[in-house]
Amino acid sequence: MTSPNGTQAIDRAAQLLTQVVNGAEPVTFTELTAASGLAKSTTSRLLMALERHQLVRRDGDGRFWPGELFTRYAWRGTARTDLVAVAQPFLDRLGEQTGETVNLGVAGGAGGGIQYAGARHGGGSGTMVQQIAQVDSRYMIGGTNWVGLAVPLHCSALGKVLLAYGAAELPQGRLTPRTARTITTRAALQAELAAVRDCGYAVTDEELEPGLVAVAAPVFAAGQVAIAAISVADQIPLAAAQCAAIAGELSDVLGHPPTAAASRATALSHPAAPSHPAAPSHPAAPSHPAAPSHPAAPSHPAALPRQSALPRTAVLPQTA
Repeated sequence: MTSPNGTQAIDRAAQLLTQVVNGAEPVTFTELTAASGLAKSTTSRLLMALERHQLVRRDGDGRFWPGELFTRYAWRGTARTDLVAVAQPFLDRLGEQTGETVNLGVAGGAGGGIQYAGARHGGGSGTMVQQIAQVDSRYMIGGTNWVGLAVPLHCSALGKVLLAYGAAELPQGRLTPRTARTITTRAALQAELAAVRDCGYAVTDEELEPGLVAVAAPVFAAGQVAIAAISVADQIPLAAAQCAAIAGELSDVLGHPPTAAASRATALSHPAAPSHPAAPSHPAAPSHPAAPSHPAAPSHPAALPRQSALPRTAVLPQTA
């Protein structure tokens, strides 16, 4: 005899899971209930169990998709998944948290080829940043659509992350200045990339475009080389913590364990961060109308002293 709480429950859960996985589009609760013929209460209970075990996931509209467990499996070995589709819920969440523009970028070439997950697509050389997904800001200002645009590695937050974590390489020749604040020497850039690896995120502070400040964090799959980066056009340190946390969650879904750098960046959002001994020394800068701390920027075009201090101070948000 079949127990309603045993084999029958497993069969019913498997039936719902099959409907979700085989659906051409995400499936609603109503559709699952109707197709399965199960009571709403039974369907709800089984779906909650499947969600707990990451076999299905529910999006912001309440529709059901195959869960994170399937995604982890798909990224094993040489398997490929649509990175944008997997990343989109995470990008949406970061956009909701910050209200600012969020982008997903990968290493690519000026000709539009992209490279991620260790495989090159379209012949890109990995010497530029290709932005492949975007969540728009809720504000009217800053409405640029970056999707499809290639930007230099050395002056974008996405690019610095991809350089720092081995996903891209600098092209030969000089580092072209895009603004007066662009890093233009390789030695200064290498020092900045070391700071990125240490703190788990990168910053562009009016280096790509005047007025544009953004932070970015790496996305990993199975290896130690980043497959992509997520950026948010917002101030630090809170945005850095939020960005690193979301990138870490996406990396976890793609099968990568949490990194120490991501943990350090995420810790910026906790109240304990200002209690570090370094914090009292920097608040002195705001008490001096920010003048003592900010003149350092014009005297160092690469802005490295300011950016390398990002994990330990909240002075920089005043530089918007």
